[in-house]
Amino acid sequence: MKKIQMVDLKGQYSKIKQEVDRSILDVLDTTAFINGPKVHEFQKNLENYLGVKHVIPCANGTDALQIAMMGLGLKPGDEVITADFTFAATVEVIALLQLTPVLVDVDPISFNIDVDAIKRAITPKTKAIVPVHLFGQCANMEAIMEIAKDNNLYVIEDNAQAIGADYTYSDGTKAKAGTIGHVASTSFFPSKNLGCYGDGGAIFTNDDDLAHTIRGIVNHGMYVRYHHDVVGVNSRLDSIQAAILDIKLKYLDTYNKLRRQAAIKYTKALEGQDKIITPSGCSSCNELCETCDCHVFHQYTLKLVNSDRDALVSHLNEKGIPCGVYYPIPLHLQKAYKDERYKEEDFVVTNQLVKEVISLPMHTELDDDQIEYISSTIINFINR
Repeated sequence: MKKIQMVDLKGQYSKIKQEVDRSILDVLDTTAFINGPKVHEFQKNLENYLGVKHVIPCANGTDALQIAMMGLGLKPGDEVITADFTFAATVEVIALLQLTPVLVDVDPISFNIDVDAIKRAITPKTKAIVPVHLFGQCANMEAIMEIAKDNNLYVIEDNAQAIGADYTYSDGTKAKAGTIGHVASTSFFPSKNLGCYGDGGAIFTNDDDLAHTIRGIVNHGMYVRYHHDVVGVNSRLDSIQAAILDIKLKYLDTYNKLRRQAAIKYTKALEGQDKIITPSGCSSCNELCETCDCHVFHQYTLKLVNSDRDALVSHLNEKGIPCGVYYPIPLHLQKAYKDERYKEEDFVVTNQLVKEVISLPMHTELDDDQIEYISSTIINFINR
């Protein structure tokens, strides 16, 4: 059995090496390293894939989220509601812009932001909601958009982990993650489902005026060289990364299918274990479905019940199995984001999840022997 990787980027690259290398060399030959033709080609191809009017590439996913908020014209002191159980970048940019983060609890099944908690958190100062499509599955966007409409709020989708995922409305229609809210951000960090070989990100929107504003912000506030019409930043996706992403975009659906197949195999191997809760399917499937893009499994995350999660992490590492704990400390308890407004009773689910979750290796190169070895090692440990 080959060595198990948390993310096997080398194995994935080896299968598309000739295409990627050729595309990189094309950029080197043109020397159009910033805002070159490859950036514009990738932008258009991603717009077509998502079915969104505007994709604005930028330097990384954190920038994308910050620029989205800047584009909406949010002001210091405005309140922005987001999930407590996520990576710090989501709340980091809120704080950097001197907005007021309002953290709320998450759903115990999907781990995405709790709709009822959003409703309870809204005040006259609330201006936006940031649902995070965690681990590859969409938040309840239909309900969130209804709340936003009723309260005149913006919705900024944090789509760093769910590119390619479908959201299914109650009437059966579908939309791609990141195309439902007023604006969305994504990350092309190498380990993402669509990842480059450095840093990269993008903003999505169907709003023409907002797209125009954001295009200025990413380029020092310029639309015409040396004419600075808005306060901007320097955040551009370089041409080499765009060239790589444009090749990988062609394979994104295949990559997501391979992740989904691996997830189904994990779930079958781990079924019947009382101490293990495997990831759920979407509400329209009620199970993991090989043909449905409702979950693209950026992570395959278990909940361990009445078992020592940290001891399992150590055991897996001893057995040559990498794993991750996303996330071990809730944002409301992080030193940078503590606030006397927060009450522990408002974070019952998050406080439990941080003790129970463990993410297993998940990537396009997993094979059956690896999945069987990982699963049996977990079962043997929790039943010893």
